[in-house]
Amino acid sequence: MTEQARALFGPHPFAAQMSQGQVASLLPEYLAMSQAFPYLQAGSQKDLIFDAMNHNRDLARDVELTSVVANFICWDETGGYGQILQGGKAALPDILVTKNFHSNLFRKDASQLLGRAIRPNYSATTKRYLHSLYAGLSSKDPLVRCAYMVAFELHAADMIQSLWTTLVKTFEVRSDDLEYFRSHVGGEDPAEKYHGEMTSRLIGELVPADRNDRFLDEFDRAYRLSLQWCRDLLRIVSLQGDDHSEIEHHGRCHCGSVKFYVQAPRELSAVRCNCSICQMSGFLHLLVPGNKLGIECGEEFLTTYQFNKNIARHTFCRVCGVKPFYRPRSNPSGFSVNIRCLDNRTIERISISEFDGEHWDQAFRSMHQDLESCVEDKTLE
Repeated sequence: MTEQARALFGPHPFAAQMSQGQVASLLPEYLAMSQAFPYLQAGSQKDLIFDAMNHNRDLARDVELTSVVANFICWDETGGYGQILQGGKAALPDILVTKNFHSNLFRKDASQLLGRAIRPNYSATTKRYLHSLYAGLSSKDPLVRCAYMVAFELHAADMIQSLWTTLVKTFEVRSDDLEYFRSHVGGEDPAEKYHGEMTSRLIGELVPADRNDRFLDEFDRAYRLSLQWCRDLLRIVSLQGDDHSEIEHHGRCHCGSVKFYVQAPRELSAVRCNCSICQMSGFLHLLVPGNKLGIECGEEFLTTYQFNKNIARHTFCRVCGVKPFYRPRSNPSGFSVNIRCLDNRTIERISISEFDGEHWDQAFRSMHQDLESCVEDKTLE
């Protein structure tokens, strides 16, 4: 099936040439997936178990099969299998050494390449992918569960190999120095080969001959899901040049009822305004076009306040009273985001300029003369 997938889908997106800046935006997304996947895989069978409990019935054999494979994959991804191979049963206490988790091996490789520590970036794109992946892995239909397990592992082998090759070229490093990649797809006995073989054996156990066509359709859908996530990430990191490549910053109000994300560079340009409402609230402005901000949850908790010219629409969380973003007077079709409401782990630097909002009209005209057509993107109320 691996060869069929390669023939059908062509070279993996991660095999494309990438700059160091693009890789720097991509790696935190990959780390998020690598960190979350084993737990999603292991936990994906829980509803099937509860269903048997609630109906007081024996576990079906298909549940046993997908559960044992899912649990092993989690055990392997969190370093347990490797510890036992190296040290036997005596090494069992060493499973608490979390630096051996595969996601942490990847974190170490990526941090060495970039020259700085990285953290996972659970962007809206990656979260959507993981939710969809979990839905397939946890399906009540054993054929669908099997298709998603097989497709993920076969895609992972191609993805890891492609990214490994690209990183070696981009950063001009020795391939064997990247431990995460070497352990998965390198050497004479790579682990990913066995993951693929293990999940593929499920096909013979769970897919009757008369349902083979439907299985292939589900496999195709599952494989495309992972492939599309990779393509979406490349599209996001390629939006701008290296110096201004955008990522998704996540933010929230104080109580967390309202959560949102905004696409912006890692280095943010902020505006500090001295108008009455900004002075009282301490709002630090990040100005973005309307299509750069998305509300993840809590839109129903937002309430609007207007004053003076009644052009700006100040939106507050009606639970905690914090204003995480609003529609500014200078650009009603865009947003001004309160940088103080963003998760600072994705922010590398903030440069701040001053705006004399106390004398808004004069300041706006002055800025308009200086910036000409850029005024809508660079000023606020």
